[in-house]
Amino acid sequence: MTQLESARKGVLAPEIVKAAAREKAEAGLLLRETAAGRAVVPANVNHKNLFPAAIGGAFTCKINVNLGTSDGRSGLKEELHKLDLAARLGADAVMDLSTGGDLPKIRKEIIAASPMPVGTVPVYEALKRAGGVRGISRQLLLEVIEEHAEAGVDFMTIHAGLLKEHLPLVKGRTTGIVSRGGAAMARWMAANDAENPFYDQFDAICEIFRKHDVTFSLGDGLRPGSLADAGDAAQFAELEKLGELVKRSRAAGVQVMVEGPGHMPLDQVELNMKKAGKVCHGAPFYVLGPLVTDVAAGYDHINAAIGGALAAWHGASFLCYVTPKEHLGLPELEDVRQGIIASKIAAHAADIARGRHGAAERDREMSRARYAFDWERQFSLALDPDRARRYHQGDVRKKYCGMCGPKFCSMRASRKLGKTVKARHTKAAA
Repeated sequence: MTQLESARKGVLAPEIVKAAAREKAEAGLLLRETAAGRAVVPANVNHKNLFPAAIGGAFTCKINVNLGTSDGRSGLKEELHKLDLAARLGADAVMDLSTGGDLPKIRKEIIAASPMPVGTVPVYEALKRAGGVRGISRQLLLEVIEEHAEAGVDFMTIHAGLLKEHLPLVKGRTTGIVSRGGAAMARWMAANDAENPFYDQFDAICEIFRKHDVTFSLGDGLRPGSLADAGDAAQFAELEKLGELVKRSRAAGVQVMVEGPGHMPLDQVELNMKKAGKVCHGAPFYVLGPLVTDVAAGYDHINAAIGGALAAWHGASFLCYVTPKEHLGLPELEDVRQGIIASKIAAHAADIARGRHGAAERDREMSRARYAFDWERQFSLALDPDRARRYHQGDVRKKYCGMCGPKFCSMRASRKLGKTVKARHTKAAA
């Protein structure tokens, strides 16, 4: 049985128990949310070293890290270093978006090394095998999906909601189709004058997913790639179709989440999150950013964190990290670090606002540690302990602020003031 089928029968699968324990939540709550489709626990039966995560509105906001090889620019060794960093910094999932090298071998090693759920985008490998869009067949897509499932991939991005009827809606867009998978499917439909093979073969894909307990991440092939295209007819037409596919996935006993934008002005984020929740029947929403301006090149990790915090506050359950190199180039290790921490800040800020278990308490602990000048405790509570320690550059025994120094430290003065006032009250009482 899949996680969804077990949950519907009231059976507490080991993955539900582990994910709930990690969340410090009641296993029964996760069981009910999974049964209702409002939460997913991606956990392929073939991913043996997995520590599962709960993704859904009732739980802390999770973050995903994209990595993957490319021809001549990044190899497996570099990507495994990124994977290790993601695990150390507390990422919740990774996606292998490899397009260069021996893809089956790369995927196998990433899954073996990852305690986090691993996602893939099968159409990338299909494109490489076929030598281009025209060579892709329906059978090839199913073969690649089956291989990914057998290897232990926990969730896959399937661009099944972009249909032939949607293509005219793309005309006039400022940035056209920015999803690689969406663009590939659009070109395939135009070249073959046929319907999207992912949509045509959706029932067969469900069978594969059910067999291995793979979770759908329904791709938004028409996500806006610029503020000008946000909230247009193309985006919402695909969203309606994704809502239909959510129901079909659940009917097949397969877990499902839905991917979202993209680029979007701040004033549209709340509306989009609420609309997605309604149209997609409460399925967990997984957003790339959203980026709230188009002009933050070199700083898009901050751009995405602003939109991500707002999106998570209004219902998004899963944030895909964005690095400073978004739109500009492949991220290196330091770019990955910055992208992860920016996304974790966004997710944590939303968790505080939504009253998630333990979120605000961590901040209170940090404040207490600061007031006590307990530097080691401060480092341990920081989202990036290594950087906090490196930036401090001081004697951890010193009882004053690292910025102000002993003469001007306000908290040191405040602590002395508190002691003076207490002594006077004690003397007066005596």
